[in-house]
Amino acid sequence: MKVQVRYFAALREALGPQETVDLPAGTTLGALRDRLIASSSRHAEVLARGRALRGAINQAMADDSTPVPEGAEVAFFPPVTGG
Repeated sequence: MKVQVRYFAALREALGPQETVDLPAGTTLGALRDRLIASSSRHAEVLARGRALRGAINQAMADDSTPVPEGAEVAFFPPVTGG
């Protein structure tokens, strides 16, 4: 299945605005992140597990255990604080 992955803020500057990824059915958000980390050294640096990142699927916040549906738009972005 294909999903559209979008990046925001510093992630966008490092990886570009978006990419399309082929995934097996039943892939979770966490597994997608791991797959992206394994895809290149730049992805590994920017999406590393030690970095605080948020994820959303079809514009709804999601955690690592959330399944990614066919044709989904997945977004990764750093946590945002206000003040």
